Amino acid sequence: MSGSPALLMRLVASAYCVAEKAGSIVRKVLHSGELGIVEKTGANDLQTLADRLAQQSICASLSRRFPKITIIGEEDLPCEEIKEDLIETGQAEEILQKSCPPEYSQLKEEELVVWVDPLDGTKEYTEGLLDNVTVLIGIAYEGKAIAGIINQPFYNYQLGAGATLGRTMWGIPGLGAFGFQLQEVPGDRRIVTTTRSHSNKLVTDCVDAMEPHEVIRVGGAGNKIIQLVEGKASAYVFASPGCKKWDTCAPEALLHAVGGELTDMHGNAYRYNADIKHMNSAGVLATLRNHEYYVSRVPQSVLQALKSD
Repeated sequence: MSGSPALLMRLVASAYCVAEKAGSIVRKVLHSGELGIVEKTGANDLQTLADRLAQQSICASLSRRFPKITIIGEEDLPCEEIKEDLIETGQAEEILQKSCPPEYSQLKEEELVVWVDPLDGTKEYTEGLLDNVTVLIGIAYEGKAIAGIINQPFYNYQLGAGATLGRTMWGIPGLGAFGFQLQEVPGDRRIVTTTRSHSNKLVTDCVDAMEPHEVIRVGGAGNKIIQLVEGKASAYVFASPGCKKWDTCAPEALLHAVGGELTDMHGNAYRYNADIKHMNSAGVLATLRNHEYYVSRVPQSVLQALKSD
């Protein structure tokens, strides 16, 4: 490889190690038994000590190495001195070795926006549904999700003592996706994954309209995208506002890297510019294949209720 790696590859290589560090923080807080739960807007919108520490670790680590990037995290935290043991300085060597897609090879720090969900699936985390939990770091350029890093802190936790806990997946459209085995649901089956704790009539009507053979209800946006790329579900259907940009940026990039799509219920792409509103007001529809089929099945009532941004 000639010269030093492109900025995007250096940022992804750092974000990979930073996501692993955040995953270990999330595990540590759980094992301590002191979750420090705070309700933000209600019982379904929680924040724990793990959310707070993981976000501090991610944001401080990345901004120290890349001071001009814009970082937007889910948690509204006070500015305070970050403890040195929260800082991660490593970079994943195997990512630095890969070639950056040419269209992203000349990017500058100030052109990039990083969207961070330090602990996606907080409610599930507090309830012990640990495989639903992910750490999400998404990177956007000109409003598009161009790289995604997803850490699953408790991957393999059902295997008990001796199992290696956790894994990190990442992807860049135009380069590929790594850290998992891509699988698809058999072509003749429609398996829809949807929300576990934020359902309503609109959400249910939309799921039913897809004529699924099976419906899975789980927590976490990152977790649902993992189901799509590992062949456990064919579509993620959430006909409601509720998801935010930090929930979808990393998953969308990973999905695009393997040929999938993530849009609102109208089939329109979301934008990830720094000044965009955080809420994904028109719902989320994500698929690995056959996106047009699912868009075409969305009921008129849903389209009228959820206006595109």
